[in-house]
Amino acid sequence: MKASNNVYLVPFILVTSLFFLWGMVHNLDGILIPHLKKACQLNNRQSTLVDTAIFLAYFIMAIPAGLLLKKWGYKISIVTGLVIAAAGAALFVPAANQRAYEMFLGALFIIGCGIAILETAANPYTEALGAPETATIRMNLAASFNGLAAAVAPIVGSIFIFSGKNYTTERLQAMSDATRNDYLFTEAASVKLPYLVLSGALLLVALLFYLTRIPEIKPAEDLAVPKGNLFSVLRNKHVSWAVVAQFFYVGAQVCVTSFFIRMAEQGAGMDEKTAAWYLSVYGTLFMTGRFAGTFLLRFTTPQRLLFIYALASIVLCAIAILGDGAYVIYALGGLGFFMSIMFPTIFSLGIKGLNEDAKPASSWLIMAIVGGAVLPYLMGTMIDLNHDLIQPGYTIPLICYAVILFFAWRGYKVKTV
Repeated sequence: MKASNNVYLVPFILVTSLFFLWGMVHNLDGILIPHLKKACQLNNRQSTLVDTAIFLAYFIMAIPAGLLLKKWGYKISIVTGLVIAAAGAALFVPAANQRAYEMFLGALFIIGCGIAILETAANPYTEALGAPETATIRMNLAASFNGLAAAVAPIVGSIFIFSGKNYTTERLQAMSDATRNDYLFTEAASVKLPYLVLSGALLLVALLFYLTRIPEIKPAEDLAVPKGNLFSVLRNKHVSWAVVAQFFYVGAQVCVTSFFIRMAEQGAGMDEKTAAWYLSVYGTLFMTGRFAGTFLLRFTTPQRLLFIYALASIVLCAIAILGDGAYVIYALGGLGFFMSIMFPTIFSLGIKGLNEDAKPASSWLIMAIVGGAVLPYLMGTMIDLNHDLIQPGYTIPLICYAVILFFAWRGYKVKTV
């Protein structure tokens, strides 16, 4: 930030806090899925509906969020998104009191709608808060707080959500009804404090945004309705392949984190609290990989680096499937590092060589995050079909990495219409 741009400093700090907050929301899901599976007595397929609720909200809100931003501007859009997400987080209290999984899913869907509005507004606003030539620096700095949340959220989950008590089905059935219900309601209640704090933090930031005089930079005219034809752009082969690759990338990332805890328990013999700390290491490696990838792009092309990272991910995923003991958890941690550059790299390759069609292509690439709603459900189904064995389920992200590998090998090549 230049001295002449000090007027942007406070707004930039506030916007950066949004990256951390929605990072906390997403990275608590890796804790929430195994915890609600236990507290609500779910199978694996049912537990992945946590992901479905969040990412389906993103998919549904993609266009409405852009329309809202165009009509109301950055400040009101951000405050609205924060209040909606805070309301969803607060609903965790009645959901936990009733141990009602459907209420948890409804709360998560509301949170997802709020976060979708936040991301739609915060990303372009961050770029607009200062000189265009320093926009990339601002985005990287803000995104680093998203990476920080990936390291912090599992620690919060380990301390405040996980009890460390895991009983087998046989042990639960042997308990009296009163003892079993007391245990399950106690497990469900542990999510109330973290999500109440999250709700309070979201409301506090909303209040700060509302009270602070921030520059109201006019959003671009094409934020909600992109120029170019939304469907004809897919005739460009590299765009359609990028959308496919992005769908599988988001699905792979969510699959890995959703079953990380249970994979560490089964494959590496860890308890849930220890596994949560390793999930924090995974988040740290993800952030490290992003910075390392940015540095390496000075010496190679994006498609070549993506190919190398995808190949490494295939190898590590195979180790996680076939290995046992510490090798499993090391492989999962390595996946965090090598997945780090995939989303932005696929995105940039997907819009390469386009002019007005870049906007509709971007819309497709954003909507491709619906992969995070679909593929974890398939993975959970596969695990259930394999009698609750987690390792075979990691075949799903393995296939995803193979698709990304093909995109980095041939699918990225620009063949515009």
